[in-house]
Amino acid sequence: MNDLFGKALANYYQNPAKQELVTWTNLTEEDPVPLSYFFRDFDGMPKLEQKALELTRGKTLDIGCGSGSHSLYIQNNRSLAVTGLDISEGAISVAKSRGVKETVCSAIMDYTNEKYDTLLLLMNGLGVAKTLKGVYPLLIHLKCLMNPKAQILLDSSNLIYLFDEEDRESWLNDERYFGEVDYGIGFQGSTEEFPWLYLDYENLNELAQLAGFNCQKLTEGENEDYLARLVLMES
Repeated sequence: MNDLFGKALANYYQNPAKQELVTWTNLTEEDPVPLSYFFRDFDGMPKLEQKALELTRGKTLDIGCGSGSHSLYIQNNRSLAVTGLDISEGAISVAKSRGVKETVCSAIMDYTNEKYDTLLLLMNGLGVAKTLKGVYPLLIHLKCLMNPKAQILLDSSNLIYLFDEEDRESWLNDERYFGEVDYGIGFQGSTEEFPWLYLDYENLNELAQLAGFNCQKLTEGENEDYLARLVLMES
């Protein structure tokens, strides 16, 4: 792993001039994203993220914390104990430097140390499952990190809106789920690609129930995106 994302965050943190991270998928064209976006404060966050942070309670695990923006709000504005977790060493280094008190550099599937009251998977964080088939084992693993009354708050998107009516039928019948994408990033002449997942709510709800969760859609965004809460079914 080249950790290009971590390098880009570190570069911006050390020199916050106008810099961009170029992103693309096999379904979309290149899209330059200002690196300042990953350092935004609460007011600069989308409504879905703001709602999730307002609903966060208790001891929290911020999965895929990046530069630590969500963790810092939870820690400093909500006065909650939060651990920022990310597989990127560069991201964790930046999050620490910005003041996140508790951090872990690890893949979520390798992390088993603690139990939490809230697990956050924001900015399409469910993408760490990589494929539709990867969602169920991820949810089963997350159960091991949850206290009895804990919640998972996550946002994701239904990518079907990217296809016109003529293409939808063929994509829906394709062997590969249409939300499984090849995601790419570029920074200062280097590129990196990896699998990522965007999951529609209907599939999330079905898989969550199979894994032993009750699932609720809390709110929707403007581009088929949504915020959902998962809680453990009572035995």
